[in-house]
Amino acid sequence: MFLHSVNLWNLAFYVFMVFLATLGLWDVFFGFEENKCSMSYMFEYPEYQKIELPKKLAKRYPAYELYLYGEGSYAEEHKILPLTGIPVLFLPGNAGSYKQVRSIGSIALRKAEDIDFKYHFDFFSVNFNEELVALYGGSLQKQTKFVHECIKTILKLYKGQEFAPKSVAIIGHSMGGLVARALLTLKNFKHDLINLLITQATPHVAPVMPLDRFITDFYTTVNNYWILNARHINLTTLSVAGGFRDYQVRSGLTFLPKLSHHTSALSVVSSAVPKTWVSTDHLSIVWCKQLQLTTVRAFFDLIDADTKQITQNSKKKLSVLNHHFIRHPSKHFEENPAIISDLTGTSMWVPVKVSKWTYVAYNESEKIYFTFPLENHRKIYTHVYCQSTMLDTNSWIFACINSTSMCLQGVDLSWKAELLPTIKYLTLRLQDYPSLSHLVVYVPSVHGSKFVVDCEFFKKEKRYIQLPVTHLFSFGLSSRKVVLNTNGLYYNLELLNFGQIYQAFKINVVSKCSAVKEEITSIYRLHIPWSYEDSLTIAQAPSSTEISLKLHIAQPENDTHVALFKMYTSSDCRYEVTVKTSFSQILGQVVRFHGGALPAYVVSNILLAYRGQLYSLFSTGCCLEYATMLDKEAKPYKVDPFVIIIKFLLGYKWFKELWDVLLLPELDAVILTSQSMCFPLISLILFLFGTCTAYWSGLLSSASVRLLSSLWLALKRPSELPKDIKMISPDLPFLTIVLIIVSWTTCGALAILLSYLYYVFKVVHLQASLTTFKNSQPVNPKHSRRSEKKSNHHKDSSIHHLRLSANDAEDSLRMHSTVINLLTWIVLLSMPSLIYWLKNLRYYFKLNPDPCKPLAFILIPTMAILGNTYTVSIKSSKLLKTTSQFPLPLAVGVIAFGSAHLYRLPCFVFIPLLLHALCNFM
Repeated sequence: MFLHSVNLWNLAFYVFMVFLATLGLWDVFFGFEENKCSMSYMFEYPEYQKIELPKKLAKRYPAYELYLYGEGSYAEEHKILPLTGIPVLFLPGNAGSYKQVRSIGSIALRKAEDIDFKYHFDFFSVNFNEELVALYGGSLQKQTKFVHECIKTILKLYKGQEFAPKSVAIIGHSMGGLVARALLTLKNFKHDLINLLITQATPHVAPVMPLDRFITDFYTTVNNYWILNARHINLTTLSVAGGFRDYQVRSGLTFLPKLSHHTSALSVVSSAVPKTWVSTDHLSIVWCKQLQLTTVRAFFDLIDADTKQITQNSKKKLSVLNHHFIRHPSKHFEENPAIISDLTGTSMWVPVKVSKWTYVAYNESEKIYFTFPLENHRKIYTHVYCQSTMLDTNSWIFACINSTSMCLQGVDLSWKAELLPTIKYLTLRLQDYPSLSHLVVYVPSVHGSKFVVDCEFFKKEKRYIQLPVTHLFSFGLSSRKVVLNTNGLYYNLELLNFGQIYQAFKINVVSKCSAVKEEITSIYRLHIPWSYEDSLTIAQAPSSTEISLKLHIAQPENDTHVALFKMYTSSDCRYEVTVKTSFSQILGQVVRFHGGALPAYVVSNILLAYRGQLYSLFSTGCCLEYATMLDKEAKPYKVDPFVIIIKFLLGYKWFKELWDVLLLPELDAVILTSQSMCFPLISLILFLFGTCTAYWSGLLSSASVRLLSSLWLALKRPSELPKDIKMISPDLPFLTIVLIIVSWTTCGALAILLSYLYYVFKVVHLQASLTTFKNSQPVNPKHSRRSEKKSNHHKDSSIHHLRLSANDAEDSLRMHSTVINLLTWIVLLSMPSLIYWLKNLRYYFKLNPDPCKPLAFILIPTMAILGNTYTVSIKSSKLLKTTSQFPLPLAVGVIAFGSAHLYRLPCFVFIPLLLHALCNFM
C-alpha cells in the first residue's frame, strides 16, 4: 500500500538519492589510504598498578580509578612508592580504556632503557569506566573534577624526592583532551599544575554529535574561557588529528582556535607530522608506532637537565614541538644550535660550476666538500635546490661568506633543510642571501652504504607553475593538464581557486622515464599553507599515480596563500599532471562536514508530511497516505527561504538587537558560516537527502507495523475493531503515572522508550484488528459497500458507542504511521543517555543530570493519549485547523535551530503531537 501511493518518477528520485548518499558514505568510510601505521608491541607483560585514592574521593567517584603503567622489572620496582620519574597522565576518550596508555608507555620505557634511565617517565592513566561522553555530556564536568584530584594525588607520590615534579604532562585522546582543557575552567585549579598538553583526535571546536545540551554547554564554557583568558593562558598545547582515516572526528574539529594572544598552541594532522606521514583512524592514533615514537622523542627533548623534569620554558617547549611535529630538518633537536661550523681543510674540495649536478657516493674513503660559486648563478637563476638520500642527522650543506674556493668556517644551512620519507632537501632563494659566495655540500666517508646527492639552480617561473583547478560543477567531465619537460628535480604546482572544503579533486601524475636500471622514487606532496594538514604520496617511476585533493579547513577570508602540489622528482623522467573534479569525493565532503545535520532535515520533512495529513483530515475528513503527503508537502522552498532571510536580516544591527531581546538562540546557519562550513546549495542538498531518508524511514515504519501485526495474529487473534472509542481508558492514568515515576527515579530516556513501545503496541493491535475485520468481510463488493455505508450512518448518530469503520481505522493507521516515524527519531536521539544509564547502573540508579527528564514528563501522557486516538474522534475538533498549521513553522525552526543542535529536535516535535492529542478534548 505504501509503495502504491508513490509514482514511478518519485520512486526513481528516491532510489537516485540513495545512490548519491551511498557514494558519499563510501568516500567517508572507505575512500582513504590503507592503514600504514605499524603496530606498537610490549616487550614485557603490561601491568596496571591501581593507585589508592583517599576514601572520600573514592566514595565520591565510585566508577573512576587511577592506574600506573609498568612492565616487567620496572613495574615491580614501582610498586614500592614514592616514584622518581617524570609524571605523564593519559586521559581516554569516549568509550576509551585506561589500558590504551600501554603503547606510548612501553615506547617511552624502551627509550629510557636506551639512555640507562638517565631520565624516565611514569605514565598514569585514568579509568573513566569507558563512558560515552561524546554522546552524553552530563559526566564531563564530573570527569574534569576527578582529573584535578588525580593530578594532586600523583604529585603527592613524589614527595621527598630530590627532583620532585610540581606539574604533570597530559595526553588526552578524543574527549579526554577536552576534559584536560576544561581543567583550567575550575575555580580552584592552579594552571601551573599542567606543563604540557597533547591531545589526539580531540574535537576542540564543537561536538561531533550534539545530542544533549550538557555537551554544548560544556564546549561553550571551555572555549569561551580559553578565548577570554588567552592572554593569561601559558599552557603549551599540541593537537594532533588523524586525517581522512578518522571518520569519527573530522580533522577540522581538532584545530585549536587561533587566538591573537595565545601563541603556545599548535594543531597538526598526523599525515603532515615528520617521520609519521600517515593518516590514522580514531583508535589507531593511540597505538600508531610512528606517531608514538615522534611523541616520545619530543618528550625526552623537553626535559630540563637541571630539574630533570619537563622544562618550564614555554619557548623551548614550542620549539621542540615545532621540530618534531611541524618541520624536521633531519637533525637532533638543539635549543641553541651552532650556526657557524668548522669545515676541515684536510678534506678534498671540489669546485662545481655546472647548474645541475649529481653525485653518487659509495664506499668513499675521504670526506669531500663540493663548492658551488653563487656569483655567476645569481645573475641567471633565482633559486637553488639540493637533496640527499642520506637521512642521517649530520650537517650536510653549508654556505661560505666572501670566499674564493674554500672556507674554514661555514654557515650551517642544514637547519633550514626539511625531511621527507626518502630524502632531505633544501631550497634557497638566492636574493635572500646576498652575502653568500659559495654553497658547500658535504659528502662524508661512507663504507658499505650508498646515497645520492643532487643539486640544481633554476628560475622560479620554470618550476613554479600555475594550475587552475576545474569547476565544482564540471562533475569530472573536464580536466586541466600540465606537461613538465624541463628535466627538473623539483616542481611547485600552484592550485589556483582551491581553498574551500566542498571542493574535491583527483590529480593524476603520469611519469615516463628514460631507460634506467635503478628504481626511481618520486614524492608528491599536497601543501596547505594556512594549516598543517599536508599529505604525502610516494610513487615509483615510471608509473601512473592518482591522488585525492581535499581540505580539512577552508582558506581564511584574508589569507592570500595558494595551495601547492609539490613534486620531488627525477631528472631522468618526464611528468604529466592532470586534475579534474571528483564528484564522489564532493559528496563525501558533504557527508563528512554535514552528515550530522541530516536528522534535522529528516524530521523537518516528516513534519511537513504530518502537516499535510492533518490538513487533509480537516478539509476532506480523511487522512491521505504519508508518501503522498511527503511528495506534495515536502518542498525546500517552504523551509529554506525563511532561514536564508533570517540569516540575511541578522546582518543588520537593529534586527540582531531585536533577536537578542527576544532571547532567541543563535541561528545554526550563522554558526556554520563562522566555521567556514557553508557549501553552495548545501541546505537544498541536505533537504533532498532528508526527503529521501524520510520516505524510506516511513516505508520501514509502515512495513514494521504490518510485520508485527502478522506476528501478533499468529500468536493471538485480536478482538474486532473498537466498539467504544475512549480517549482515556481505565488503565491509562495508572500507566502514565508509573512511567512518570520511572522517569523521575531512574532515566527519562527509559520512560520515553517504554511509552514508545506502548504506543507501537496500540498501533500494531489496531493493524491486526483491521486485518481481521477485512478478512471476515464478504467478498461481494456491493454488500461490503452497503455494510460500510450502514456502519458509517450509524456511527454518525452516536460516535462514541458504535463500531469503528474500516475507513476510519485505515485513516487512523496512516496518521499513526507518521507519528511513529516522528517518535522513532525522538527515541533514537534519546538513546545515548539510556545506554549511559544502563552502563553505570551498578554505580548510580538515577541518571543525574538527565537531559530527557523534562521531555519525558510531557511526552509520556501525550503518547498515552495518542495511542487511543482515532481520526474519527478529532476530525470535528475546533483545534484541528490550528494544529495543522503548526508543523510548517516548526519545520522551519528545526532547520534554523536544530541542524547544529540535535538535542533541540524533540522540542519542535512534541508541540504538534501535544496539540494533536488535545484535539480529542477541544
